[in-house]
Amino acid sequence: MSGPQPDWNLIAGKFDLWLPYIEPVGDALVECLHLRPRDRVLDVACGTGEPALTVARRYGDEVDVMAVDQAEGMVAAARAKAEREALRGIAFRAMPAERLDFPDASFDRLISRFGLMLFEDPEQALAEFWRVLRPGGRFALAVWGEPAEMTSLRITAEALEPHLPEGEGTPLMQVTSMGPPGVLEAALEAAGFTGFEVTRHDLDYAFDSFEAYWRLVEDSAVLARQLELLGPDRRAAVRDEVAALAASYHLDGGLVLPHTYLIASGPR
Repeated sequence: MSGPQPDWNLIAGKFDLWLPYIEPVGDALVECLHLRPRDRVLDVACGTGEPALTVARRYGDEVDVMAVDQAEGMVAAARAKAEREALRGIAFRAMPAERLDFPDASFDRLISRFGLMLFEDPEQALAEFWRVLRPGGRFALAVWGEPAEMTSLRITAEALEPHLPEGEGTPLMQVTSMGPPGVLEAALEAAGFTGFEVTRHDLDYAFDSFEAYWRLVEDSAVLARQLELLGPDRRAAVRDEVAALAASYHLDGGLVLPHTYLIASGPR
């Protein structure tokens, strides 16, 4: 599955701006793994290192963590963090989720946060998840809900897309492609998983102001390609349109953008 995604290598140094907002998702996934001493853990689509780094910090030498991401830039950023913190029992490699370079049944636990819907072939990636997990192992992965439930990107896309040239768009539909009812479940079953559960969770992004949200959008460069296609006037118009759409989400002097995400977890 392809779409107008950002260049993950180019934005690797900026992606951490979003980490405080999605940190609760990583924590929830780790809880679902039911980690035990001597478990070997694989984090697929680790980005700049999470939630693999959290596992390594919490469990130290009790577990062995391998984290992979297709983007070399993301892997380099993640590895640098582990080296700065002198973390042990964690390693990083660059590889696509659809072609995991590990033998069958290599891992006791597998985790993936907001990666599945962005893969070129999510179904093949899930088949690889099933292959590298040992029988009796556990997995936990998170995907975003439906488009209407991802408020931050939805309102931005609603304002931005009418101003883009024909053939251009935003990643909204791909980012939320696994969110509609039954889609994630069907993909997991096709890969061979049974006995899993899918749960829905709320996640709010809280900002002091709309300006703080828009600054994050621009500074993180997740929509840099789309924004660069606009001239200064149209870019200002889009910003004003997003602000108008965000007006109903102002609470107690701040901006609170609600989201829904799904967690799938269970045995191999």
